[in-house]
Parts: sequence; structure tokens; C-alpha cells
Amino acid sequence: MKSGTTTLHALLAAHPQIFMCEPKEPCYFLAPDLLRRYWPEMWERRYWEDESRYLELFAGAGAADVIGESSTDYSKLPRFDGVVERIRAFNPGARFIYIMRDPVERTLSHYWHMVSHRGERRGLLEALRADPHYTEVSDYAMQLRPYLEAFGPERVLTLTFEELKAEPLTTVQRVFAWLGVDAAFVPPNLGERENVTAARVEQVSGLGLLHRLRHSRLWERIGPRVPPGIRALGVKLSVKQVDRSTVDRNAAIEYLRPLQQARTAELESLLGRSFPQWTTLYGGTGGRS
Repeated sequence: MKSGTTTLHALLAAHPQIFMCEPKEPCYFLAPDLLRRYWPEMWERRYWEDESRYLELFAGAGAADVIGESSTDYSKLPRFDGVVERIRAFNPGARFIYIMRDPVERTLSHYWHMVSHRGERRGLLEALRADPHYTEVSDYAMQLRPYLEAFGPERVLTLTFEELKAEPLTTVQRVFAWLGVDAAFVPPNLGERENVTAARVEQVSGLGLLHRLRHSRLWERIGPRVPPGIRALGVKLSVKQVDRSTVDRNAAIEYLRPLQQARTAELESLLGRSFPQWTTLYGGTGGRS
């Protein structure tokens, strides 16, 4: 999550030998009660109800050599457990692409995602200190180890957001080669970045019920019939605009570094590689996205 998965999904989907489903995150292998608690909008789509409903997402795959999906919740231990076991029971020959990002930057971006989409109202540092989920998702060794143990390292490809951003063609062609499809293919959407966090985000104000309504399946059905003036008033009452550049990141970065440096050392030992491009983690200023 927040490591370029949407961009990578789109690049894979552009390949004529690969079929990636939409929505990209059906979350079929999550326990339904947890999905309902943490992502009710996806729970309402009810892909989890039975296997045939899930497989309908791939009905258009045709003769594609590779089919896949990109549910980031499959690597969010300990919040979502049992995922590896469910996938292995479904397809013991499955392969996995795990894309990582400077864990400090990923954690900060995760916070802003939660502000925009899940009603996070706490300040940046307060939220990171209070909710370990923000940093657990950035504990890449913890997230990867069950997949490596269950499927073997030959079925797990790791790459980084920074690699994809700096050398998109080289990186995506390496993925194509690993998947066994035409590695010379150049995606027409190579220069596009998907799902980038905006400079200004909407933060839920006091009327959180209005915000939840705006992000519900019910609103998908009735929203287009609501007069524009009423919709605009609802937005104004339910959220406030926050300019991310006005929020001091320094205290949060200093809080995150020692924790995530230790976890990255574990990751480096697990994978046998280092991550010098993670500049914010190791003392650089980093960027914003």
C-alpha cells in the first residue's frame, strides 16, 4: 500500500499477455468480518461470498498467460491474518510481486491516505504513535516472511517504488521477464503515475456521518441524482481542506527512523540486499507523494 501498486497494476494490465482484474483490490482472501470492519465499501461488493463470484472478475482474461489482482490488504499483518493460508489452499502455484518503498515515506503517505479516505482526524505524530498499524505495514520483513516460507523465494519477486520511478522501463520489463511474458513489450502508459496523494487533502470535520455516506455504495447509487448545490454543501460540511506542505513532518520522521531502520536491517538480512535509495529512512530529506 502507498508504494506504487496502482501504477504497477496499470503497467501489468497494459501487457497483451497479462490480465489484471478490476477492481484491482477485490480482497477475496481476507476474512469477511475483518473486511467489513476495515473496508465496508469493498465488503459490500461481496466478492468474498463464493469462489465463482471472485472468478467472474477474470472472465475477460481470454487467452492471457498471466492473470492477477493487486489487493494490498494481503500484506497487512497482523491486522489481516490467515491470508497466505487461504491463497495457498486456492492456488499453491501462485506467484507474488511485492513492491516496497522507503518505509518512512510509505508510512507518512499511509497516514494521508487514511485522512482522505478513512476519517483519520488525529495529528500526524499523534496518529503514528497511537496506531501501530501505520508502521506494521512498513515492516516488510514481517509481511514477506510468510509468503517466502509458504511458496518459496522463487515465487516471490521484490522491487521498490524508487526503482519503478527512476527506471520504469527497466523495472517493468524485469517483472515481465520474471512472469515469463514478452519482456520487450513497452507499456504505452509507462510515464503515467497512478493514485498519487494530492498536495491538498480532505480531512473529515465534525460531521463524519456525511463523509461516510459520500464514500458508501449507497452514495454511488443516489449521488448522481442529488442536486449539485446540495452535494457541494455536503462536502463543505463534512470535510476541511488540509495543505500537506503546512504540516511539519520532522517530528514524525525522527520518531519513525529508529524503528524502521531496525526493521529494514531485518529485511536486508532476509533478502540479501540493501536499500540505499531509501534516503528519508537514512537521514535525507526525501520527497513528497
